[in-house]
Amino acid sequence: MASSTNHQFISVLITILVIFKTSLAFENYSSVDVDLPFAPKHVIIINTLNPHERLVVHCRNKGKDLGVHALEPQEQIDFRFRVNLRKTTTYTCTFSWPGNAKTFDIFKVDRDDNSKSTCGICRECIWYICETGPCRARRDGGAPFCFSWTS
Repeated sequence: MASSTNHQFISVLITILVIFKTSLAFENYSSVDVDLPFAPKHVIIINTLNPHERLVVHCRNKGKDLGVHALEPQEQIDFRFRVNLRKTTTYTCTFSWPGNAKTFDIFKVDRDDNSKSTCGICRECIWYICETGPCRARRDGGAPFCFSWTS
């Protein structure tokens, strides 16, 4: 009797592991941005300032400081993470270039991981940093979503 229960438990455990492994493979190879729990996020920040100024970027969230990075024109930085269980993940960045210091939430769950937001979900969030504000690329190739600076 105990052996039968153990076999059932092991069968269920193997099934769960196979499903989990399959969902991870789906995440890695899917080209579609979907609302999967704990889906990996990849933020890419590209310096597109005119007239081709060096951009200094400093990003952080409540628990992690990503450090300070100096980007030459058209250079980029990137980072990866997963949205937390409470869906409160936010990464705030400070962007500095000669005569300017601006702040913007480069990733916010309610904007970037919400199928009901104007921008929709992004698994790979590509941001172009311009003087007027940051612009997030659209997956469909349309005009980017552009925002004003927070400060």
